[in-house]
Amino acid sequence: MIRIQTEVILVALALATVTRETPAQRNAAPASQGAVVPVDTVDLGRYAGRWYEVARFPNSFQSDCAGETVAEYERLASGQIRVVNQCRQADGTMKRAEGRAKLADRDGPTSKLKVRFAPAFLSFLPMVWGNYWVLDLTPDYTAALVGDPSRKYLWVLSRAPLMADSIYRRMVGTAERQGFDVRRLQRSPVSPDTTSGLLRTSP
Repeated sequence: MIRIQTEVILVALALATVTRETPAQRNAAPASQGAVVPVDTVDLGRYAGRWYEVARFPNSFQSDCAGETVAEYERLASGQIRVVNQCRQADGTMKRAEGRAKLADRDGPTSKLKVRFAPAFLSFLPMVWGNYWVLDLTPDYTAALVGDPSRKYLWVLSRAPLMADSIYRRMVGTAERQGFDVRRLQRSPVSPDTTSGLLRTSP
């Protein structure tokens, strides 16, 4: 993420933005690995709503998120998507950031998005838009795997604060087959208050 000196950029959460891919990052994967491939299509209307972060690759822009990392997506009349991300910091306060998402290519797949948290007046700059690719998605739209083509960023997302172990293994397996170093995945802390009344299952 381009380090624009505004609090809105510095607090942008990883559920909805990844750093712009540089030429060095594009060449970072070994030659034996193929290109990262997103799912064929995403119904963005169904994809809208609340998502909880279950796991992620460590990154600098989420280093102060201690738990309860959540993203809300809302389709706008303009065709873009309103993105609101928040997380709980170590001192208990909530950090919030709002941005916009759009199709990476006007005629391209809906599984490839670009997201920005920079101010709107900078939206004409390509460098403020980060890659957001949906790499796996369950048929009922309750679990998703999001990454970027450089394989530097990865998130496992769920509609509920807890995810069934079998679904988590599926997401990790997809990431591994796509050449991501899944050893870097870290499970995201969940508050007992958030999961009150929920039961984690392993079907």
